[in-house]
Amino acid sequence: MKIKKRTLVLILVVVGLAGLSEVSQAQTNPAPFIIPALRQWQGGDGFFKWKPATRLVVDPRYAKQLLPVARLLAEDLAVMTPGTKLPVRTGQPQKGAVFFTLEVTGEALPAEGYALQISDRISIEAKDSVGAIWATRTLLQLLAQQSSLPKGTARDYPQSEVRGFVLDVGRKFFSLDFLKHYVKFMSYYKMNDFHIHLNDNGFKQFFGDNWDSTYSAFRLQNDRYPGLTAKDGSYTKKEFIDLQLMAQQYGVNIIPEIDVPAHSLAFSKAVPGVGSKQYGMDHLDLDNPLTYEVIDNVFREYLQGPNPVFIGREVHIGTDEYAKKDAEKFRKFADHYIRFVEGFGKKVRMWGSLTHAQGTTPVKVEGVTMNLWYNGYAEPKDMFALGYKGISTPDGWLYIVPAAGYYYDYLNVKRLYEEWTPNRIGKETFDENYPLLRGGSFAVWNDHVGNGITEKDVHHRVFPAMQVLSQKMWGGSVKPMAYVDFAARAQQVGEGPGLNMLGRIRAKDSLVLAMDAGGHFKGHRKPAAVNASFDKNEKALGLKGGESFVASPFPGIGYGYTVSFAIKPESGNAPNSVLFGSEDAVVTLNQQGTGKLGFSREGYHYNFDYTVPVNEWTNLTIKGNNKGTALYVNGVLKEKLEGAKRTFPNGKHTTAKVQTLFFPLQFIGDKKNAAKAWIRDLKVFNVELSDDAIREL
Repeated sequence: MKIKKRTLVLILVVVGLAGLSEVSQAQTNPAPFIIPALRQWQGGDGFFKWKPATRLVVDPRYAKQLLPVARLLAEDLAVMTPGTKLPVRTGQPQKGAVFFTLEVTGEALPAEGYALQISDRISIEAKDSVGAIWATRTLLQLLAQQSSLPKGTARDYPQSEVRGFVLDVGRKFFSLDFLKHYVKFMSYYKMNDFHIHLNDNGFKQFFGDNWDSTYSAFRLQNDRYPGLTAKDGSYTKKEFIDLQLMAQQYGVNIIPEIDVPAHSLAFSKAVPGVGSKQYGMDHLDLDNPLTYEVIDNVFREYLQGPNPVFIGREVHIGTDEYAKKDAEKFRKFADHYIRFVEGFGKKVRMWGSLTHAQGTTPVKVEGVTMNLWYNGYAEPKDMFALGYKGISTPDGWLYIVPAAGYYYDYLNVKRLYEEWTPNRIGKETFDENYPLLRGGSFAVWNDHVGNGITEKDVHHRVFPAMQVLSQKMWGGSVKPMAYVDFAARAQQVGEGPGLNMLGRIRAKDSLVLAMDAGGHFKGHRKPAAVNASFDKNEKALGLKGGESFVASPFPGIGYGYTVSFAIKPESGNAPNSVLFGSEDAVVTLNQQGTGKLGFSREGYHYNFDYTVPVNEWTNLTIKGNNKGTALYVNGVLKEKLEGAKRTFPNGKHTTAKVQTLFFPLQFIGDKKNAAKAWIRDLKVFNVELSDDAIREL
C-alpha cells in the first residue's frame, strides 16, 4: 500500500512509560491495529498529521547505533511513497520530527523493547538498536493502513527471545531474492530468527529405490569439495555473507544449518566412502574416520578466519533422525560437533534427538539449544532437566509440508491463535516465562522433491501463519481480539515496503486491469510497445515474434484471479512462444513443442489439452487459485489442471503434481520469443469469476 505523498517528520524517543494501562484499558484513542499487537497502549486525543517538511533526527549520543535504523526507515518510506526522501541527521527532538534515542528515562524496557509516543511529534525510546528497528516496523504498519496516526503512548516488547521460521532450501531451491524478501517480510512482523536448512535429500522410494538417482543438494559454495555444491541452485559465500549482513540491518538473525549425520546424501555423493552401507547413503558412516575428516573440513570452511562465512552468533548442526541402533556413535558424533563449532566462538543449535538416541556417551549441554520438534525424539521435560535450552518447534502444530498429504499443507491458524503459545510442546505445557524456553519456530519442509511447488506456493502457505505466529511469539498467551476479528483486519496488512509476493492487486472493483483496442490500460498511461503494433481494423495488439512486447503496470497477479482475452494466432509459432511473461512464469503457445497452450514456472512445464486455432478469433479465460489452473474456451470450461498425481515406476508410491500459475503480466509478448498473434479484450480480475460470469465475458 502507499501513503499519501507528503514529507514526514518522525521523532523516535525511548521513554520509560511506567504504569501504562494494558491495551484493553485504552483511553480516548483505541489501540491501533498492528501485527503483533502492542503490548501496552494509553490512548490520547486527536491525531498526528504529516507536515510538508519532515526530518528523522537521531540523538547524537547514540548516532553509531541509531543512524542506520533511521536511514532504513527513510529508505522504506521512500519505497512506500515514491519520490519522497526524508533527511536523516543528528540533533535534538523537535516538534514534527522523528527522534531516535536509547536513553531510558523511566521503567526499564526488556531486550528488544521500545516505547512509542505520538503527540505533536513521534518519539521512540528503545532498549537497544533492535528495539528501535521494531519501533520503525510499527510505524510502517500504521502508515500502510492510514494517513494519520492516533495520539497515544505505547510500550512494546517481545514475550519470546526467539521468534523463528525454518525454511528447507535443501530439497527445494529458493532464490537469493526470495531469501532477501523474506528477511524484510519477517522483520515487518518482528520475527527475528530465520533458520535456513542448507542441505537435505529426497526419499529413495520416489527415485527407483536407488540412492544414486535420489535427489540431494547442498546449497553453499564449497571450495574444499566442489562437487558438494548443488548444480541446480546454490549461494556463493559472498551472497550468503551479504544476506546475513542485510538481515542484521533488519533485526533478523540468520541461523545456517548443515544437517548431519542423517539427511546427508549430498555428502556421500560428493565424497564416496562416507555414506553408511548399513543404514543407507543418506546416513553418514560413523565408523569411518573419513566421515569426521570431511565434516570437520566442511564446517571449518564456513567458520574459520577473521571473516567467516557464518557471521552470526549461532550455527545449527542438524543431528536428527539417525538410526536408533547406533545411538552411542550418534551421541559421540553430536558431542564432537557441538565442541568443534564452539571452538570457533559460536553457540550451537541442534535438533532434539536424545530421547530417541538414549545412551551413556555424554553430549555437551551447557550453552546448547535444541529445536524441540517431537517429544518421542526429545522429551522436553527431560531435556530441560539436563540443562538444554529449547525452541518450541512442535511438528503437530507447526510443520508445513506442501502438498504432501501429511502434517499440514496450511497450518491451522485459527487453532494456533486460540490455543498455542511457544510454551506448548507436544503434550507438555510449561510456564510462559520458563527460563530455558527461548521461544518458538515454525517450519516449511519440502519433502516431496519435484512436486511442482513454487516459491509463490510456499509463500501463500507461510503468509497467514507468519501473521498469526508473529502475534503468538511476540504477545504470548494474550489475545488482543477474537480470531475472526484478527483474521478480518489482518487482510489489510501487507508484507512490508516494496513487497507483494502474494501478487495482490487492489482496485475499486474486481476488474483491476483492462487493455482497450488502442493499447491503453485502464487507469494507466499508454505503454511503450517494442516491435508490437495496435491495428484499428482488428482493434487488437499485434505480437510479431522474437522481441515483441508491451509492458503492463503489474508484474503478475496472485491466486484468486481470472484473466480473459481474445486471441488470433498466426501459423508457424515457434516452440514456447510467449503470450504473457514475467520473471516468475510464462504462458505460451506451442508449449514445449506440443502445439498446445500451456505455461512454465520454476522449471516445471504444463500444457492444457487444447490447441488454439490459427487465423481465427477465440475467447480464452484462465482462472487460477492455490489449488490449480483452469482454461475456458469461448466461455466454456475446457480443462482444469488440479489434483493430478505423479506415479513412480514401482507403482507403489504417488505424490501430488501441483499445477498452479501465478499469472504473469509483466509483458504481453516477450523480449526474446514472443508469439505471433493478435490479442484484444484483455481483462484481469482479482477474483475467480463464476462460470456464468465467464460465459458473459
